[in-house]
Amino acid sequence: MRRVVFNQKGGVGKSSIACNLAAVSAAQGYRTLLVDLDAQGNSTHYLTGLTGEDVPTGIADFFKQVLASGPAGKKARPPIFETPFDNLHLITATAELADLQPKLEAKHKINKLRKLLDNLADDYERIYLDTPPALNFYTVSALIAADRCLIPFDCDSFSRQALYGLLEEIEDLREDHNEALEVEGIVVNQFQPRAALPQQMIAELLEEGLPVLPVNLMSSVRMRESHQACMPLIHFDPRHKLSLQFVELHDLIES
Repeated sequence: MRRVVFNQKGGVGKSSIACNLAAVSAAQGYRTLLVDLDAQGNSTHYLTGLTGEDVPTGIADFFKQVLASGPAGKKARPPIFETPFDNLHLITATAELADLQPKLEAKHKINKLRKLLDNLADDYERIYLDTPPALNFYTVSALIAADRCLIPFDCDSFSRQALYGLLEEIEDLREDHNEALEVEGIVVNQFQPRAALPQQMIAELLEEGLPVLPVNLMSSVRMRESHQACMPLIHFDPRHKLSLQFVELHDLIES
């Protein structure tokens, strides 16, 4: 199973959701890989604690091989980083991805990521893809390569307006490039249960028939603390309510 976590709006918890779901998956015994496709490298830092030049070359190395002519490009495979967490591996992201993007677009390498994941299918039972907050080359590559798509949503009026356009773009891409892609659901993040607006907005989205998942991820300082500790919540504070919500969300989408 390959899941991409994507929203064009920044700050909705995309990397946090991808990393924490991948960590729960690994903790439950699935051989799990997270592919970081965002040049900002937030998932990479979260799962490794490394920054700058200390980050091992990962997905950028793969794309450089893809751009090479001859056998190197055809047999491209990135180095895979073993995180400190059992069963959880990572293909890291670096700032070099930004420089590679126009070259990859010019040479129409949009299907190479899917071929890579096909080659890794025997090694990993679950693959999570964290994408940039933009519908760019890397995001489109991920949507073409994935089976399922999770959309983080933070119950903001601007996010709601952007959501409709996002769903249309995913549907267009599905029809043109990946008919197997399924929008698995909208994940409400940073939820404040005592506020009236989020409750009202979720109810309205459900009335419109949108696939809002029934697990709302609460807003909590423990998430920021887990970022600082570079440790997903299932390991940082497994009994915390938000940790249990991630487990519930994971079990829901796996059911």
